[in-house]
Amino acid sequence: MNEFLEQFVIECREQVEQATADLLALEKSPSNIERLDSAFRAFHSLKGGAGIVDFDAMAEAVHGAEDGLSYARKGTIAISPTLIGDCLACLDQVIQWVDEIARSGDLPKDASKEAAAVVARFSRGERADAGIDQRPEVKQPVGWLATILAEHPDAAREAQCAVRYTPGADCFFSQEDPLARIAGLPGLLIVDVSPVHPWPQLCDLDPFQCNLVLVALSSASETEIRKALADVLDRCHIEALGEAVRRPASSLSPDARSLFEAQLALLESTVDDDLAGKVASAGAVVANVFLAQGDNSLAVPIEKATAQSLAEAQTAPLASAIKAILFEEAAKPGPPVPFGTEHETAARTLRIDAGRVDSLVDLTAELTVAKNAIGHVVALAQNGEEGLEPLLKQRFAVLDRLIGELQQGVLALRVLPLRHVFQRFPRLLREIAAGLDKSVDLVTEGAETEADKAIVEMLFEPLLHVVRNAIDHGIEDKVRRLALGKPAVAKLGLRGYREGENVVVEITDDGQGINVERVRQVALERGVVTAEALAAMSEAQVTALIFEPGFSTAQSVTDLSGRGVGMDVVRTKVVRMGGTVGIESTPGAGTAVRFTLPFSVMLTRIMVVSAAGQKFGIPLDAVVETLRVGPDAIARVGAAQAIVLRNHTVPVIDLREALNLHGEGDRGRNAVLVVANVDGVPSALRVDVIGERFDAMLKPLEGLLIGTPGLAGSTLLGDGSVLLILDLTELCR
Repeated sequence: MNEFLEQFVIECREQVEQATADLLALEKSPSNIERLDSAFRAFHSLKGGAGIVDFDAMAEAVHGAEDGLSYARKGTIAISPTLIGDCLACLDQVIQWVDEIARSGDLPKDASKEAAAVVARFSRGERADAGIDQRPEVKQPVGWLATILAEHPDAAREAQCAVRYTPGADCFFSQEDPLARIAGLPGLLIVDVSPVHPWPQLCDLDPFQCNLVLVALSSASETEIRKALADVLDRCHIEALGEAVRRPASSLSPDARSLFEAQLALLESTVDDDLAGKVASAGAVVANVFLAQGDNSLAVPIEKATAQSLAEAQTAPLASAIKAILFEEAAKPGPPVPFGTEHETAARTLRIDAGRVDSLVDLTAELTVAKNAIGHVVALAQNGEEGLEPLLKQRFAVLDRLIGELQQGVLALRVLPLRHVFQRFPRLLREIAAGLDKSVDLVTEGAETEADKAIVEMLFEPLLHVVRNAIDHGIEDKVRRLALGKPAVAKLGLRGYREGENVVVEITDDGQGINVERVRQVALERGVVTAEALAAMSEAQVTALIFEPGFSTAQSVTDLSGRGVGMDVVRTKVVRMGGTVGIESTPGAGTAVRFTLPFSVMLTRIMVVSAAGQKFGIPLDAVVETLRVGPDAIARVGAAQAIVLRNHTVPVIDLREALNLHGEGDRGRNAVLVVANVDGVPSALRVDVIGERFDAMLKPLEGLLIGTPGLAGSTLLGDGSVLLILDLTELCR
């Protein structure tokens, strides 16, 4: 993608954010002329930008929304939830297109059909039911269309439009050449020519009468085809081909297909004892293949199917999803994904304060001086100069200081305000609350609090789970709130602030709070804890049980909750970011969930450990202590191991066994243990050797290693070798 398109993508995202904020504010205050004008300007800018780069379908869709807002400005139509919803749907479609442009540099092939669906929303008038999906259904191929798609499968995979052109019998007398007309179509892939009526005997043939019907497939959009055939549209049948019609062949390579078939075989061999491990492994392999190819559209369903299989303790959901891909069961296109959901592509651009760049430039100059100073010491050493140790130590201290400043400066370039994640929730809150028939106002504080880009981008999913639970479980409906003497409109707060070296994000609501007795009851019913252990727990400890895997107090399964997949995901995601989760609840007054996160996940102090001759890194902030114990100190507890440390039983995980390592390596007579704090519970990791400690810039795992259980990232050692960083939470679980 060239620089011009990159700038277009950045500006589009900014205009979508501005328009979304204006529309949501306008819905609450329809008389706010400033917000109406601002939303109109945002749509106008989007349309103008799309026109400049020749994205006609986008310009057409945005123009429909712009017209709707224009009528509202003139007072011709009222500002209603229907109009706001239609405009937001247009923005949903725009952001999908922008993501595709950022990925491929162009609009998707069916953009004109999607644009027509958006425009149809604004041409239906205020009488239409806002709850009815106005997207036209994809027509299944019949007759001539089915024939040409079946006879030319290669062209069908690329085709965006199909055309059936029947010239008039006297077209030759009007200087029309049907073959030349079709040959001039943009993106022409294939043409089939057949007679309208069976050919007569040669002696009866009239050469001045046209008896042809021409069927063609084109990779051009429906809009382009209609322009090219504008003067003969009455004799043309034009079909825009959606994905469900074209059923494109999977882009799977033979190796990938073989790999997927192996995962199916793995799932078929699964028994109860190893179900969780095999399902997680198969799902990670398939999803990572698509993530490595940059195809999130197929990775997301696999990840959801994996979660469903784990939650239901059966392999069928994941196996069905893999089979659907292998057998090319293309799904019918659904409505656009709302802006701000999990599928949104992470921004790949940052706008950086010029002062921070200037600081790096100055730092580069100082590093150059330090490099030259070290070069001078090297020259002295080559000339046989003695007593250079103090000078070399001094130069190293200067270099170490500058490198530290450089690390901090680079991290400062990566920071984003929490606003980038907070601003995605007003729209989502609107949709979730409307679906549950509840009224909720969102109050945000500290949106300009900064955190590392990786933290801000990973924060959305755990926040979304908490917000969903707050609206679904915590906040009462309007009738009950009024009966309790509460305002009909509930308050949900998002607050961010710095606390030392950490960033704290709080989610609060003024709902009914957590029913501790209900939590106790469900914990016993589901065997989460024993009755004896439950009796010894404080209310805060009981409340924390909602973070256990599979725990749910929902009475029924809905689109938002009840499957037991939610708050455990929150804790897992936050812990993987190096943070912790806390919760406070007051019956009848509300709940507060607090994320305490590191400012950056990139710069971490690492301790190197070895097992079976291989080196691994452990985040030092999770380490409580290291110790060496005799072989008799470790006791077998069933199939597991444990030690007694200061009158507490601590489980022991053997790193060799956990990672299935079979290399050489001397363990020594005594056991070397690294005791770490994992989710507030001490666990001991048995290793062979404890090595050096250093600051490292972690690099996220890429390719097929993405999401590998037990690994958090990688870095480079001083000798240039790669060091894998262990995810202690996953290993100790």
